[in-house]
Amino acid sequence: MGKAARERTLDDVEARAISRTIRISPQKLNLVAAMIRGKTVQTALADLTFARRRIAGDVKKVLESAVANAENNHQLDVDRLFVKEAYVGKSFVMKRFRPRARGRVGRIQKPFSNLTIVVREREEAE
Repeated sequence: MGKAARERTLDDVEARAISRTIRISPQKLNLVAAMIRGKTVQTALADLTFARRRIAGDVKKVLESAVANAENNHQLDVDRLFVKEAYVGKSFVMKRFRPRARGRVGRIQKPFSNLTIVVREREEAE
């Protein structure tokens, strides 16, 4: 399956930002992504600002980039944006080796992740 077939097209009221090869495991990154899913942008930014996890700063940068894309490229109202999707994908894994006792070796895996955040403009309730 090609890259073009996997990516879904965005609506007119959506904007996206992608960060590739973030040096953290997908499982840990998904914990932070789940924290902001479905929230308004202002609430999500506040949560990420005060989150205790190391990776929260990088997730905040990607969210700010998605908001900037919405404002500048798609002319969306920033005050009505919410996080529609925040999903994590697995990137490559660097493999390292550490010497252990009796000539054995301990394998160290250093995983990388991809993060995609899609923001959407909330419809007016009339």
